Amino acid sequence: MQRWRGYEAAPGGWGRSVVTIGVFDGVHKGHQATIGHAVARARELGVKSVVVTFDPHPAEVVRPGSHPAVLTEPARKAELIEALGVDVLCVVPFTPEFSRLPAEAFVHDILVEHLHAALVVVGANFRFGHRAAGDVALLERLGRTFGFGVEGAPLVAEAGTVFSSTYIRSCVDAGDVAAAAAALGRPHRVEGVVVRGDQRGRELGYPTANLLTHRYAAVPADGVYAARLVRRGGEPLAAAVSIGTNPTFSGRERRVEAYALDFTGDLYGERLALDFVAHLREQRTYDAIEPLVAQIAEDVERTRRAVC
Repeated sequence: MQRWRGYEAAPGGWGRSVVTIGVFDGVHKGHQATIGHAVARARELGVKSVVVTFDPHPAEVVRPGSHPAVLTEPARKAELIEALGVDVLCVVPFTPEFSRLPAEAFVHDILVEHLHAALVVVGANFRFGHRAAGDVALLERLGRTFGFGVEGAPLVAEAGTVFSSTYIRSCVDAGDVAAAAAALGRPHRVEGVVVRGDQRGRELGYPTANLLTHRYAAVPADGVYAARLVRRGGEPLAAAVSIGTNPTFSGRERRVEAYALDFTGDLYGERLALDFVAHLREQRTYDAIEPLVAQIAEDVERTRRAVC
């Protein structure tokens, strides 16, 4: 898959293409259906498929301070999109200037002049241009003017629930990682670098990796979870994960701490990922160390049953 920074990176002599556009945070089942449809239609037409996405999230530029929790970091999003068979990932820098681009200019500059769209595939709720003034109906009218087709991809739903990034964020925020996984088509992932913590877990016999996550990462609600710890180039490890402030020890800083089962190595400084499998319990406060250690032992066994 080619990766372009900005639509101006399209090479000279670039032919026609099938384009789909969106933030695609999460690359969930709905996104997969839309992108998959674009890839299939590109192959039918004998042209390249192009996914256009944006960085940073448009909400942070349009309404500073409103950046939503991020379900997939840029590198992970690119990997997931590439796995769908896309030919080109075009990441457009979303600047204040770009946000003011009128809908008609958005179509002319990006889809017509640079990407030479033969077909544009979008979701039914697609909006574009300054103040999100453009919709699918306008896109279709402009397509007739400039000579490209428009096909809408239906929303994906199960049991009456439409899968969307907003819905998945609400699941993660509530700690319902099973529902999030059902909408994503895979476990929800949180990534970060292992940094030194209080080393209290080591004293209790359960050394944990303290994960420093991105400021906008969609971290699940406080609680204890079963997860898979993913290291670069290594086999996934079952991990019991605690998220919260360590109330037993009067902690104040919210942390993500993972105990990797049957692992004795050193993870400090490594960048790793946690794929959340199941919510085990809420955070609790204990009056003594002994019941806390007993509870951790139970959490570890429940993690083993859930993950292994």
